[in-house]
Amino acid sequence: MDVVITSGPLILRGLLVTLEVSVAVLLLGTLIGIAGGLLLLYGAWPLRLIARVYVDTMRGIPQLVLIFAIFYGFPALGLQISAIVAGILALGVFCGAHVSEVIRGGVGSIPRGQMDAAQGIGLKFAQRLRYVIFPQALGRILPAWVNTAVEVVKASSLVSLVSVVDLMMAIQQIVGRTREALLLYAVAALLYFAINYTISAIGVRLEKRYAYT
Repeated sequence: MDVVITSGPLILRGLLVTLEVSVAVLLLGTLIGIAGGLLLLYGAWPLRLIARVYVDTMRGIPQLVLIFAIFYGFPALGLQISAIVAGILALGVFCGAHVSEVIRGGVGSIPRGQMDAAQGIGLKFAQRLRYVIFPQALGRILPAWVNTAVEVVKASSLVSLVSVVDLMMAIQQIVGRTREALLLYAVAALLYFAINYTISAIGVRLEKRYAYT
């Protein structure tokens, strides 16, 4: 355990980077997903087609390929971005594709009559979504969104492959110096589990609070 204590500051810095990347990816992916899901449901057919191509393409490409494509592709186009930004963008567009389907499924499960009734009392489209549709769909969206959030945290370890010193890279650096692989990877697994267990626990509480009956 001495190696864990002495390497604590590096592990902590890596953990903070992992949390930073995960939060940024979830925010970006959720914003993209809301737009994508609504386009799939309510967009004009050219926009629906674009959204469908985006969702199906991104879901079919491995996350690591997306990270490398952005990390090496943007500089080739004259756009210089940092490794961490490349990782966030790549994982964000991947996450956005999955959240688009989550939004489409959750919002689309609400009976059409709810939208018609809201329109009948004079609510504009944005108001219909905000006050009528989303409050009912939230309980159905949350479980799948929480699963996506858990996957994002695990996928964040891929940014270590473009030299971002996240939790995984920090552990690898310490292992390379101390050769205490079993202990240190167990610590990494425990920390990832703690993050995802916390997300899942919060998700369960939110699902109960916003359960739709």
